[in-house]
Amino acid sequence: MTDVRMPELGETITQGTITRWFKEVGDTVAVSEALFEVSTEKVDAEVPSPLAGTITKILIGLGETVDVGTIVAEIDAVGSAPSSVTASPAPPVVPEEPQTVPSSTAAQPPTPAPPAPPAPPVVEAAPPAPPLLVTSPIVRKLINDLGSDANLVTGTGPDGRVTRQDAEKVAFSTEHLRTASVKSSKEELAPSRLVPPPVPEGANFVAFNKTRKITGDRMVISKATSPHVMTAVEVDYERIESVRRKNQGQWRRDEGFTLTYLPFICRALVQVLRQFPHLNASVVESGLVLHDHVDLNIAIDLNFEGLLAPVVRNAEDKRLGAIAREISDLATRARSSKLRTEELIGGTFTVSNSGPFGTFMVAPVINQPQVAILSTDGVSRKPVVITDSEGGESIAIHSVGMLVLSWDHRAFDGAYAAAFLRSLKDVLENHSWESEL
Repeated sequence: MTDVRMPELGETITQGTITRWFKEVGDTVAVSEALFEVSTEKVDAEVPSPLAGTITKILIGLGETVDVGTIVAEIDAVGSAPSSVTASPAPPVVPEEPQTVPSSTAAQPPTPAPPAPPAPPVVEAAPPAPPLLVTSPIVRKLINDLGSDANLVTGTGPDGRVTRQDAEKVAFSTEHLRTASVKSSKEELAPSRLVPPPVPEGANFVAFNKTRKITGDRMVISKATSPHVMTAVEVDYERIESVRRKNQGQWRRDEGFTLTYLPFICRALVQVLRQFPHLNASVVESGLVLHDHVDLNIAIDLNFEGLLAPVVRNAEDKRLGAIAREISDLATRARSSKLRTEELIGGTFTVSNSGPFGTFMVAPVINQPQVAILSTDGVSRKPVVITDSEGGESIAIHSVGMLVLSWDHRAFDGAYAAAFLRSLKDVLENHSWESEL
């Protein structure tokens, strides 16, 4: 027998909730065939079978949340049929000991029993409501908190199961919030059970989705953990812009997507991180772990519903074209919920790209346990002072933008961060980018 365990599911994620089994005990499964579906605080994903064989045991049921590494099933790689499972017999009924009567009482004459009261009329009870099929303990708690409004919840998940969105739809409905507000005016609420204020007439309440809540929690933890410092530098992208203008048409025809500034910045970044290893690091209790490889997290917007930061592995070994293709592929699959869990694990440095929206300067929050995150902001045409080979100055119109570094002051000081940005600026402005394509 081979144990199947809950896999690692993402950076800092320690638990997962099983929301679906694709196979049953006795079924055969192929290598890499979908075995079960797991929901985490960052991503929902299908987990493939690690080997081919027959499923002999399923140890974790639907809706159960377990730690990473927990055994969830057993597979017989030989393919023999599982032994039948017999229900445990009910324990035997032990008759109660007859009550003994003291001799002094037994000698007394019996007292006639009073007449039994008339039986109350039989009232036929209403049939109980069918139980809700719940997907996880979190959903169960949300339903319990609804009180009498729990009967308003309708499951929209597989086989009618109640999802978190189903419970939250009722929990944050206008009618429920108003009812809760009236109730709160009559009884004191514990601090942990505070009810949101009622929604004014004409206003709409939008509940935080799972991604939004988890992102908020992570950002609060990061701000409380790392002493954040922001350092920024202005970059002249004119050399890069000339390469983009020259190659954009052919690139789009060959690759099917636009060549943006982001892969140029990432290519320069991985080159400079070799000179500044304390930026490609993670904080542990007593110091820093300096990573051998540059695994770049690229923050991807999920159509304004949240963000994920999949990883470009071993980015230090990849040239501009390879980085551009991988970023495009990760972004496409992130927005269609097709990322694999391992593509969200183990980043060493994060890039947040607000540039397409024309931002001037964004101070991003560090992705724990990393020590720095780089924001790439909008690039626009501006007048700049240029100097010729003889020292003469003139005004020209160039493509200019800001780079902003948020960094952890525990890891290094301001001079180190400033030197890093100066080197990054130098590579972006002076590298021979035409050779990269």
